[in-house]
Amino acid sequence: MISTYGLWVLTPLAVIEGPIVTVIAGYLASLKILSLWQVIACVIVADIVGDSLLYLIGRMALGSLSPTWRGRLGLSPSRLFSLMRGFRRNGTRILVAAKLTHAAGFAALTAAGAAHMPFASFILANILAGIPKCLFFVALGYLFGSAYETVGSWLSAEAALFMVLGLVVVVLVYFQRRRAKR
Repeated sequence: MISTYGLWVLTPLAVIEGPIVTVIAGYLASLKILSLWQVIACVIVADIVGDSLLYLIGRMALGSLSPTWRGRLGLSPSRLFSLMRGFRRNGTRILVAAKLTHAAGFAALTAAGAAHMPFASFILANILAGIPKCLFFVALGYLFGSAYETVGSWLSAEAALFMVLGLVVVVLVYFQRRRAKR
């Protein structure tokens, strides 16, 4: 779809799932199907839009959660106060680390909204961390995108079966331990 419809499809897809789409777009740019400079601009804007949406969800959802749900999520008043204080003191560092590691991005972005981090600081931190991250993924696709066939062979039907079986074992162990604690 990206190769056929170009940036019209790339932009919303990059908002939803940035890194994978960015690598694919970088690969399509290496094949001259898409313009490299347009891809770079598009994925950076999409990254900022996606992060802003997560910030907004965090900011709006916290107020609409009932005290029961806040308790279930571990958001006691003291934790919320600590969260707000942490983002006021170290918000930029937290966001940059979360974006560059890509492990805690969703949680940190929504937590920034929930902590009412100033939006200008939020955007600045995301731009500073987002540009190198986007450039890395575009370069990865541009330089190594042709290796998708090799990666595809690694993810054969047998590998997928083992991954599913491993996931089932992990879920069963989790529920067994949970039941044993009761």
